[in-house]
Amino acid sequence: MTDDDGPGPTEWGESVGVGPWAGPWPTADHYDPELLRDGDRRNVVDRYRYWRREAVAADLARRAHPFHVAIENFGHDHNIGTVVRTANAFGAAGVHIVGRRRWNRRGAMVTDRYLDVRHHEDVAGLLAFAGEHDLAVVAVDNTPGAQRLETADLPRRCVLLFGQEGPGVTGDARAAAALTVSIAQFGSTRSINAGVAAGVAMHAWVRQHADLRTAW
Repeated sequence: MTDDDGPGPTEWGESVGVGPWAGPWPTADHYDPELLRDGDRRNVVDRYRYWRREAVAADLARRAHPFHVAIENFGHDHNIGTVVRTANAFGAAGVHIVGRRRWNRRGAMVTDRYLDVRHHEDVAGLLAFAGEHDLAVVAVDNTPGAQRLETADLPRRCVLLFGQEGPGVTGDARAAAALTVSIAQFGSTRSINAGVAAGVAMHAWVRQHADLRTAW
């Protein structure tokens, strides 16, 4: 057995995680002695069982896709945790909270520990970051004139920007965006949950740009 072939069932089994390491401990630096001793019940895929948190974060950064996710938080949006968890799942390079610094982390299921999560006081701060890193800002909002997400060509290097539940993306953000896209809807509701919209948009990027051979 090699250091990278650690034992343990998939996290989709009856119980999540694995118990203490059976047999001689691996010696690679990315392993956490406490997890090897006590077991690993974290919400991580099998590849990262027994890994130190910093090692997981570093590996995710190495594998990250060249898109970021931003969500406006001027009224303390409760969807942010879901957005963060989904950004982790789809390999976003970073998550940006625009507005209030505090947000409800419960929905993130501690996935924020492995991501680059940044805060910007206002939209101008996010735009400055995007300009410095050559990222096109793509606003996701069901507004007149928006292109259909289902047929739009998303930039490979971009920031997918989402507004708050209710008001949507602010006017300043839409005005600065290189592209605004909307998600096709067919029911009576005027909008869908911001966390759901974020997942739909991230998956659209994955379908266009991701190398599916690198998925778990």
